[in-house]
Amino acid sequence: MRKRLLFWELGGFLFTGLAGTLLHFVYEWSGGSVLTAAFSAVNESTWEHMKLLFFPMFLFSVVQVCALGKTYPDLPAVRAVSTLAGLLLIPVLFYTYTGVLGFHVMWADIAVFFLADLGAFALDFRLLRRGRFSQPWQQVLGLAALWALAFCFVWCTFRPVPLALWRDPVTGRFGI
Repeated sequence: MRKRLLFWELGGFLFTGLAGTLLHFVYEWSGGSVLTAAFSAVNESTWEHMKLLFFPMFLFSVVQVCALGKTYPDLPAVRAVSTLAGLLLIPVLFYTYTGVLGFHVMWADIAVFFLADLGAFALDFRLLRRGRFSQPWQQVLGLAALWALAFCFVWCTFRPVPLALWRDPVTGRFGI
């Protein structure tokens, strides 16, 4: 059972890393499609890069719940916690290293994304093995949190908050 879960979590890490990397370019490849803007990066802001982690994890969660939902009924709550942890790691790691160096470098930006991905799935694996988020209200709260995040990512793409997290460092603009 533990080996099967490890397989799924490694698969999730790899899927999220690959899909998130591709989503970095989808908006541009689509010619600026509004539909692709909802789930892919529309600029170089930290917020848009957080989207690159969220949507692949969200999609993988749907597949994983269908495949493992009976074995791991606490998956929705655990995935909400691990997704939030991964999302928080992106700005924390990015702003920490750029604050220390005073500038950013591409390889470190990429490393931040993959470290957040790894951190999210490592936490996910640990929490699923423990099985502590098993109450039905926790599952409902986990699902609500994931759907609320999905809504926020889409909403803030088209109505970004005028804060540094949403500012494109290349153009200085917000959103599309």
